[in-house]
Amino acid sequence: MIVPALVAFFALVGLLFMLLSLRRMRRRRYGACAFHGLSALVFFLAAACAGLLGFNLLSYERLTHEQHALEARFTRVGEQQFDALLTYPSGATQRYALRGDEWQIDARLLKWRGITNVLGFDTAYRLERIAGRYSDIDRERASPRTVYALHPPEGVDVWSLLRSYHDYVPWADALYGSATYAPIADGAAYEVKVSQDGLIARPLNLPARQALGTWR
Repeated sequence: MIVPALVAFFALVGLLFMLLSLRRMRRRRYGACAFHGLSALVFFLAAACAGLLGFNLLSYERLTHEQHALEARFTRVGEQQFDALLTYPSGATQRYALRGDEWQIDARLLKWRGITNVLGFDTAYRLERIAGRYSDIDRERASPRTVYALHPPEGVDVWSLLRSYHDYVPWADALYGSATYAPIADGAAYEVKVSQDGLIARPLNLPARQALGTWR
């Protein structure tokens, strides 16, 4: 709620300054008119920036505990080739063709300090990509890579801004990436959860548990 409140506050102050500017213009007080007009422009720009940043933050999920992020199910379609079906908490699904012996998923996490948590800025995460990987390093270097973005690129990215100006944003505690990977097997299903420490992959069925049991 803090971001919409900031947008409304900046827009309201900007509107007040614009009305004052129009009043000064009618009275032919052009110096005061220019000052209030410039002030209105500054607050309108602040409202626009707050709105853009708030819209970007909506692409991150708030994290207050270990949270279900997705379910991944794999079907073998060839030698070291798998169809990956991802199912999100919303019910939305995505399919990807992965190559390799293992699968890996990456995410970004944003952690905030005390007062910002009170204002509603809990730790947030955003899933970034899924990839296939080979257990053998030489095979990893020589074989085709399969990697896919799980989130489209955006014009305004809170992550990049906080990373660039971290020293000037003391209430941003940490920005870091997290990844988890596990073996792929025909029929294997995993649950991916996000905790305050990062991503966790847990087996959901027997093929996944057997793959983990023989994993080297």
